[in-house]
Amino acid sequence: MAFYDNLTLEKGMYGADGQAFTKTLEALDPSAAYKGTELEHLDAFERQLKRFNIRVKGRGSDCVEKFFQSSQSAALFPEYVRRSVGQGAKTADMLGDLIAAHTKIDAMDYRPLTSVVSAEGTEEPSLVQVDEGAEIPATEIKMQKNLVKLHKTGRMLVSSYEAIRFERLDLFTVTLRQIGAMIAKSQLKNAVDVLINGDGNDNAAETVNVTTAGSVTYADLIQLWSKFEDFEMNRMIVSPDVMQKLLAIEELKNPVTGLNFQATGRLSTPLGAALYRASSVPAGKLIALDKNCALEMVTAADISIEYDKLIDRQLERAAITSIAGFAKIFKEASVVLNV
Repeated sequence: MAFYDNLTLEKGMYGADGQAFTKTLEALDPSAAYKGTELEHLDAFERQLKRFNIRVKGRGSDCVEKFFQSSQSAALFPEYVRRSVGQGAKTADMLGDLIAAHTKIDAMDYRPLTSVVSAEGTEEPSLVQVDEGAEIPATEIKMQKNLVKLHKTGRMLVSSYEAIRFERLDLFTVTLRQIGAMIAKSQLKNAVDVLINGDGNDNAAETVNVTTAGSVTYADLIQLWSKFEDFEMNRMIVSPDVMQKLLAIEELKNPVTGLNFQATGRLSTPLGAALYRASSVPAGKLIALDKNCALEMVTAADISIEYDKLIDRQLERAAITSIAGFAKIFKEASVVLNV
């Protein structure tokens, strides 16, 4: 009999030694031991689902009550919820394509770094020629003056076991994924605010105005592109109303752009920047950035579930939360166009 069949599961495994539930399981039942067997494609949590014969997806998925057939199988329910919420957050998350770095900490405040390039005591953003015996330009890395605050975002899952016990898990997963998508959108809103207004360290983005208020021309995009002398403008995030104006630009109507949109659902500008529409961007705003240098995402924890309530009280009210904040890396790596 495989070792995973003999594990004793309990709610104390959540947060044990500061580890996630799956990591605790993996320490007790390493996946490496199943290499070359029919179970090698499963992780420790998925092997426990197999142990209790719980099917969470597909036409033959079980009902929610299958998790609560025993106290041990009930201990798997919070991890199932966390994974389903995480899938929804990942699907709806465009942050992964916008951030340059992701930092994990164990606090609610974070002091980011900044760098200043200087030559002979003066700020000089570009590299300069060094004459013989002359001072070599220095890049000074230092802490920012003000802390970046992290924000908790989440949703309250309100229900009762009786209300969902006969609901199929594949349908319940859809609801949980939607919660994850809402969390991702809340975090994107915070990221957009930092890109525009900065993180409190005097690093708000430079703003430029269009030639004619209320409309966007190709010349306006060229003006925006020209602001990225030491960086690359490779991403644009726009409000829905600005997206409509961009789509009316003649240069965006070329056949290649149309084919890309039909094939992938994504647009690119004539200047090569990937284009994203987000309702979290204020109306009349277009944010251009270098995704490799502009934004740092800071998280204090992964998606958190109130596992006690999910196991002992079988739902009722359980908070699903994530703690994250954002910091500017280089002020000049993002520019805002006012339409």
